[in-house]
Formats: sequence, structure tokens, C-alpha cells
Amino acid sequence: MTVFFDSSALVKRYIEEDGREQVIAFFEEADAIGVSVICFPELISAFCRMQREGDLDKDQYERIKGEMIVDFEDLSIYSITRQARECATRLLETNTLRGMDALHIGCAIEWHADIFVSGDKRQITAAQNEGLEVVEV
Repeated sequence: MTVFFDSSALVKRYIEEDGREQVIAFFEEADAIGVSVICFPELISAFCRMQREGDLDKDQYERIKGEMIVDFEDLSIYSITRQARECATRLLETNTLRGMDALHIGCAIEWHADIFVSGDKRQITAAQNEGLEVVEV
């Protein structure tokens, strides 16, 4: 089973939030886990914001960043190909999505993910409309 995570879902691997158990289970059960190339900087951005807002201290941030660096060595990181870009464009023209959310879906489709994992309702709807099997966390 191949599982593709968007940033809203993958963040739950590192932060205690609803859905974390499902994310951990996918990491244990999947044959391959994919993410788009934009996922790492999106997560770092989220964790930096959490640190600025006082939800993470410096030590927590550094621990999480270290865990991410190790994890990303084992993930399939999907680049934004012409096909993924074209899919994202079509998604943006037919759905109410943010640009990065459309790119995650485009990459998941091009990677031929068995399951797309997200925590974003609009993104979930668009991914389902594209025929992806979606798990909401």
C-alpha cells in the first residue's frame, strides 16, 4: 500500500493532534510513503510559527526538526512535474483550493498513491473528485 500525505496530515506525526494515531499507523503499515517536495518547507514553516506563538519551545522545535530530517530520508519525495502542475492547474480551475493544496493532489495522482491522507476538507473533496481514495485525519 502506497500512502501520500499532504502537510496538514503529516504534521500530526510530530504534534499531538486528533488523527495522530492514524498517521502513525500508516507509517507502520505502508509499503511506501510519499510527499510532495513542498511538504518539508511547509512543515518547517508551521513549526516555526508554533514556536513564535509559544506552542513549541526551542528544544521541542529542534527535536521535531531532527525527527523530520530522519523521516524524510525514507520518504518518496515527489517533484512537481509538468503532469502534476497541469493537474494542479485543472484542480484550481474547478475547485476552491489553495495552490499548494492542488500541488499535493497533483503529486499524489502522478505518484499513483493508493491512499491520499489529508486534514483539509476542501482538499479532500477535490482529491475524491479526482478518484483518489482519501483518508481524513
